[in-house]
Amino acid sequence: MPSPQQNTLYTIDDIYALPEGQRAELIDGRMYMMAPPTRAHQQILLSLSRRIADYIDKKGGDCEVDIAPFAVFLNADNKNYVEPDISVICSPEKLTDKGCNGSPDWIIEIVSPGSRRTDYFTKLFKYRTAGVREYWIVDPDKNRILVYNFESEDTGDYTFSDSVKAGIYADLEIDFNTIKL
Repeated sequence: MPSPQQNTLYTIDDIYALPEGQRAELIDGRMYMMAPPTRAHQQILLSLSRRIADYIDKKGGDCEVDIAPFAVFLNADNKNYVEPDISVICSPEKLTDKGCNGSPDWIIEIVSPGSRRTDYFTKLFKYRTAGVREYWIVDPDKNRILVYNFESEDTGDYTFSDSVKAGIYADLEIDFNTIKL
């Protein structure tokens, strides 16, 4: 994701006015243009989202797993709009036909070369302050998974050889050794 568009504060109306097929996110009025994901990115996205959704289905859970492009309106304003790679929402009242109004419980971002700074810094701060319970940064180029459990204030640093436990579920663990790269 390139640097934000400078010197102008944008709104969600500007996101919806983008040309067909062009995607961007809006964080505190700054627009971040998005490049199309790579095939490897999409394979990781599918594998992780499938494991999480299968777990929820098996347990009969009420949470919903949504994958990008899926609109998340983090705040009750028109200056914040993101499309996390994976969003897990456990409050059905937050969901509308347009997306999620408020913070998902768990967000996973899969780092692309152009999104590195935004995923590691800008979104980390934004998600934490918006009330996201758990945030994973999956970085295939660095063979790294950073896990932030904002409720317990725990942070974990893992590799693709590790199994990573989800904080919002008592018994969900994802073996990254089985994730296709």
